[in-house]
Amino acid sequence: MSNHNNYATITRIRGVAVFFIHIATQNKKSLLGQYMRLTRISRPLIKLFANFCKVFCYLFHAFFPKKRFKIPSDSAPIFALQADINFELVPRIIWQTNYTNQVSLPVYLNYLFNRLMAPTFSYRFMVTEEREKFIRQNFPADTLRAYERLQIGAAQADFWRLLVLQRHGGVYMDIDAHLIWPLHLIIKPLDSEVFLKIKTGEISNYFIAAKPDNPSVKAIARQVQSNIERGSSENIYNLTGPGVFNSVLQGRLVNTSYYLDVCNQGNFTNEYFQYIDKPQGKWTKEQFRVPVIRKD
Repeated sequence: MSNHNNYATITRIRGVAVFFIHIATQNKKSLLGQYMRLTRISRPLIKLFANFCKVFCYLFHAFFPKKRFKIPSDSAPIFALQADINFELVPRIIWQTNYTNQVSLPVYLNYLFNRLMAPTFSYRFMVTEEREKFIRQNFPADTLRAYERLQIGAAQADFWRLLVLQRHGGVYMDIDAHLIWPLHLIIKPLDSEVFLKIKTGEISNYFIAAKPDNPSVKAIARQVQSNIERGSSENIYNLTGPGVFNSVLQGRLVNTSYYLDVCNQGNFTNEYFQYIDKPQGKWTKEQFRVPVIRKD
């Protein structure tokens, strides 16, 4: 009789658990559906606004060709949440880098837009020299040696973003990337990472969210360092960029989102405005003129 009662109790508990799991799943699907519908509305509106800004910026820089705007190295959140956010795995920090902190108006507007879309996040920015200083202070000598062998800024930025997220966690975005939706709604409290998938189904590296010491980020960083030390490629995409992400993460269970629902590139700015003060131009051209890895 006792065994029968125990079995009945377990059956009832299992039934209740299944019921709540079903409700939670349905609620999650409902919320996901609402999120997808809202991002489908926000995407074209943001693109329209960004392109309008870009047209205005052409006129602005035609009249003020030398005018530049400074991106701060360290900014507090626009406002802090009243609720305790210590339980969140991904720290509320946005990381960005560029060859200079003096930027054209479109790049600066892109920065301001992201700040408005992530008002509860602090902001950190590093130029080339500060990236090297950060690695020197936080990582072993062999990591610094590998970084110093890179001769193109984009490859250095690829490696640095992994190291800064490994050490501090947070959200990395390329300087021309802009959010589609408020950042605190994209990253859930229990997310330990968010990687972006693009149209091809591959993972990109222009947006990465991760907790400190995230295993996937650490694995990618180790592979990038190994690639540099072995001189495995002169193609930045496969040496330090998305090619490494897809190689390392293949077969791993990682949290991904579709890029058009999270973060896009090149609507506020473009190659001309981004590299307006860099004669070498974009890395895709520079890597054919300068060896990516300095020979020891």
